[in-house]
Amino acid sequence: MEVKRQFSDKALKDFKLIDRATLENDESAFAELMSRYKKPVYHMILKMVRNVDDAEDLTIEAFAKAFKNLARFKKDYTFSTWLFRIATNNAIDFIRKKKLETYSLNTSFTDDSGESVNIDVEDGDRTPDEEAINTQKIELVRMFVTKLPPKYQRLVKLRYFDELSYEEIATELGAPLGTVKAQLHRARELMYELVKDKKKHI
Repeated sequence: MEVKRQFSDKALKDFKLIDRATLENDESAFAELMSRYKKPVYHMILKMVRNVDDAEDLTIEAFAKAFKNLARFKKDYTFSTWLFRIATNNAIDFIRKKKLETYSLNTSFTDDSGESVNIDVEDGDRTPDEEAINTQKIELVRMFVTKLPPKYQRLVKLRYFDELSYEEIATELGAPLGTVKAQLHRARELMYELVKDKKKHI
């Protein structure tokens, strides 16, 4: 006899928010899902990439991808498990791209059912599938860039599409490094708002 899986109250609340978001295009439901998980997703990614700016970038991308595919989410497991796996896969792709040293990660994240997420990262050139994933990731970000104020658009394009470092962007624009980081941080905050607005922007 199959035992029906029991979900926590938090997981059941997530399911209700997903229904509101996907069936009713309720923007507040997207906002609440992001509010519930933005910090834990960010901190998990930060442990993987060990860079604050990269972690913020990857957090935006994780929510963009999750919200775009939210209608495909199946309630066979918790939303948190699904979201964290999207985020970890995106971070793994980033790590491979940067050709960081090969290592094994065991994240501290535990979902509502007590399951931990184990991630093995292997260095190496990207496969065609990984190239396709990276292209999709860029396209997700591109959707939001045109919605930003003009002064932020160039910064985001240099960072995401031209893949320049913060130091290279500062040199390109002839601006102080601190100013570049502050403006990119603000641009990311604006992009978080756009990510939540699925109905209009995804």
